Amino acid sequence: MAYKLLENCPVCKKRLHAVKLKCSGCGTVIENEFELSGFSRLSKEQLGFLEVFIACRGSIKDVERALGISYPTVRAKLDDVIGALGLKVEEQREEVSKKEILKRLDAGEITQEEALRAIKTGSYD
Repeated sequence: MAYKLLENCPVCKKRLHAVKLKCSGCGTVIENEFELSGFSRLSKEQLGFLEVFIACRGSIKDVERALGISYPTVRAKLDDVIGALGLKVEEQREEVSKKEILKRLDAGEITQEEALRAIKTGSYD
């Protein structure tokens, strides 16, 4: 059974470094200090969300449908993944037109409450 790679020391909480790799076929062992991908920092839930996001080719509307969640929830989950990767989360709000908001409300993509909030703030966030 393989375990998820630990990112931080369970004792002092400092960052861990991978120093040993072993081939499952021939047993060859390589020791050195290896750089890990930022994706190793993601939780199982974040990785699952990212898989859906990629499968939907980055279409937030398609992610909404696939996961049965609202636009603001998709954005929040995406911001969470971006932050976990150590990237800066954009603080700017996405300006949307009232026409776009009403179109999404009419299509049943957002609730009345989400539409009212979006119209007041000019954003789905």
